[in-house]
Amino acid sequence: MADTHRESNPVLEWIFYGNFFYGFCAVALAVEAVLQLGYPLNGWAFYCMLFLCTVLYYNYPYARKYNYSGKNPRTAWYAKHYRYMFWNQVIVSLILLAGAIIFLVQFFPIIKNISCFNWFLVGLFPLVAGLYYGLNFLSARYNLRSIGWLKPFIIGFTWAGLVTVYPVLWQNIQAAESYKVVLFNSLLFIKNGMFVAVLCIMFDIKDYATDHSSKLKTFVVQLGLRKTIFYLLIPLPILGVVSFLSYAFTHQFSAIKIVMNMIPFLLLLAVGFALRKRRSMLYYHVVIDGLMLVKAACGITAMLLSEPFIG
Repeated sequence: MADTHRESNPVLEWIFYGNFFYGFCAVALAVEAVLQLGYPLNGWAFYCMLFLCTVLYYNYPYARKYNYSGKNPRTAWYAKHYRYMFWNQVIVSLILLAGAIIFLVQFFPIIKNISCFNWFLVGLFPLVAGLYYGLNFLSARYNLRSIGWLKPFIIGFTWAGLVTVYPVLWQNIQAAESYKVVLFNSLLFIKNGMFVAVLCIMFDIKDYATDHSSKLKTFVVQLGLRKTIFYLLIPLPILGVVSFLSYAFTHQFSAIKIVMNMIPFLLLLAVGFALRKRRSMLYYHVVIDGLMLVKAACGITAMLLSEPFIG
């Protein structure tokens, strides 16, 4: 299922191949989450750090020089712009280091008294994200990415922590409070994690040929395209819709709130059906990754129209 169309839009390539779009998605989903959880928005420093951490992480595998002669436009772009990728990582790392030092100095009296559970949450998601690629002192064959069927859920779990747990945890730490696990927080965490996991399964369709040749047992490699679509990509969004509607009706959500939150799931179903045909590389980045931004926009709009704004 190799990409058959070579896209050459330089602006889109910089945004999507440079992984800046993932940074925007992370910020948007974090804003959506705090509004849905009833918390005030985090300050600009948090969202800047969130954006930069996301870009840094997704650019990590590509910040090195290597030769490439294949037809994959994304990999060819990285090979061509390796100097930019390298220096981008250096600059972003320095900014994040400076930000971390400033935060530690400003909140050290509070940080030294952080609860064990808060420390556990601080370390959990970066640890899982690090194990996804594999740590430098471990062999690459031990990374979580090599477990094909688990890969989408690892990514979904990490994204859910990034955009659902950390915005609240950031405020808890500054207020010297412990993070509280309650039903709605947990359901939102699962919802965000499963949404991203479905998007990852869609991306595995794009990578079918590569994964098959490297014997990476993703769902699409094991089940085939048709079964992946009709056994996973269709049932999982439907399950999400049923679960959301059950919660929404029992908790008397407004009509606009229900409708706006349903839109991303319906689009997820539509895109799942659309993947029966071969799609270009940028289709996956613009349309499929774009669903994260659509989800955030719909969730934010639903909250602003149905709830008083918390600034």
